[in-house]
Amino acid sequence: MPADDIEPAAARVARRPSGRATDRADAVHGPNGPDRPSPGGAPALRDRLAETVRDRLADTVRVLLPTPALVGLPQERGAHPGLALRSGTARTRGPAPRARAGTPGSSRPPRGRGLRRLYERARRAWDRPLTAYYLILGSSLLITVLGLVMVYSASMITALEYDLPASYFFRKQFLAAAIGTGLLLFASRMPSRLHRALAYPLLVGAVFLMVLVQIPGIGQSVKGNQNWLSIGGPFQLQPSEFGKLALILWGADLLARKHDKRLLTQWKHMLVPLVPVAFMLLGLIMLGGDMGTSIILTAILFGLLWLAGAPTRLFAGVLGFAALVGFAFIRTSENRMARLECIGAIDLGPQGECWQAVHGIYALASGGWFGSGLGASLEKWGQLPEAHTDFIFAIVGEELGLAGTLSVLALFAALGYAGIRVAGRTEDPFVRYAAGGVTTWIMAQAVVNIGAVLGLLPIAGVPLPLFSYGGSALLPSMFAIGLLIAFAREDPAAKAALAVRRPGVRWKTMRRRITKRPSGER
Repeated sequence: MPADDIEPAAARVARRPSGRATDRADAVHGPNGPDRPSPGGAPALRDRLAETVRDRLADTVRVLLPTPALVGLPQERGAHPGLALRSGTARTRGPAPRARAGTPGSSRPPRGRGLRRLYERARRAWDRPLTAYYLILGSSLLITVLGLVMVYSASMITALEYDLPASYFFRKQFLAAAIGTGLLLFASRMPSRLHRALAYPLLVGAVFLMVLVQIPGIGQSVKGNQNWLSIGGPFQLQPSEFGKLALILWGADLLARKHDKRLLTQWKHMLVPLVPVAFMLLGLIMLGGDMGTSIILTAILFGLLWLAGAPTRLFAGVLGFAALVGFAFIRTSENRMARLECIGAIDLGPQGECWQAVHGIYALASGGWFGSGLGASLEKWGQLPEAHTDFIFAIVGEELGLAGTLSVLALFAALGYAGIRVAGRTEDPFVRYAAGGVTTWIMAQAVVNIGAVLGLLPIAGVPLPLFSYGGSALLPSMFAIGLLIAFAREDPAAKAALAVRRPGVRWKTMRRRITKRPSGER
């Protein structure tokens, strides 16, 4: 139909007062009603029918194309083209409501979902089979490297006091760390059966050296403790440090063999010969007057008994006996009683009995949040005794502040967690006892050292493991870390993860393997 016919028809429809019912009545009966004849006859009826068809067509066009420019009709404000076909109702004017976070139409994640996704990703990474392996390797490496830096910083003034080069103690510690790294790599590549084979020779050698220490003319006394052997030149050896490692390996092998024979349910097999041998080592150490090393050795013994499943009564009995013996040794020594009285001291005392403890607190307090700077300690200038050995943690607090001390604590916590994880997930009893013993050794010694610096425990004279100056303490400690690394590698899941890392295979994640393409391939 031509556009000139549609537009007048639409205009007429807009001017008509009635609706579609009137149109239908006119089409059937005419404008005069049902009883009155149409004045024009058949042509008039034909015109009215054509007009009705045009009106219907105009209504259709109005629905489909309701633009006023096309149909010449006023349009309702707020109406949208094609709305009648989509919903049949008019849409009110106004901005569309924004979709809430987390709904299907939302473009941003809901609150908390990003944190939950991050938590799930961290948990999956934490549960990977090589987590303990990397924690042990990384934390021990960082502790050792940071220890070398702090030994250099804390020992410069002491070396100059003895007319030695400023790097004298650092060079000795670096040499010990290099040898200890070789021991760590050697121990980490040894199988468990070779570790067990070393248990008895190591125990016999440690006992022999500890006996030599007590022979006059052979053993050397350092600051009241006779527990050193001279091995030539400026180098000395402390056999009691190797006695800790020997007790762990020998005790783990002994308990593992009894576990295989189901003998640990009897208290006599659990105690004998483990406890008598441990007491023999404790006696040799106490003959030299080294109370601190005796405390660590006792902690190792308790750790082995606890891992073996000792009953509470038996455990309490051994603990009570050790406490009585320790109290007797403390009461018979004025030096040990003075150290016990300096717990939490803030005054030097009438004769300076608490000099070291109080100046350790001064060093920590003067560090602030981020310390005075590396090498800028004031307490190491003769005020704090043993700044590079037993009280090196105080120098860390003074030069690196609270941030540095918390970092050291976090590294030891990660190392302790990894050791407990290795001991808890293995099915080999020897690995369980040895890993638990090494973890007990490292963590107990760290707690005793740091507790003494903070004034929470008496000064025991034990170094901070892997951190303080002292090659005799560093070598067996790094060998023990190598044991933990070897045990972490022997876990079946970790062994499978390491086995697939062969040449020609590159891993992006723990679950996806990408094979390298040979050169020339597209």
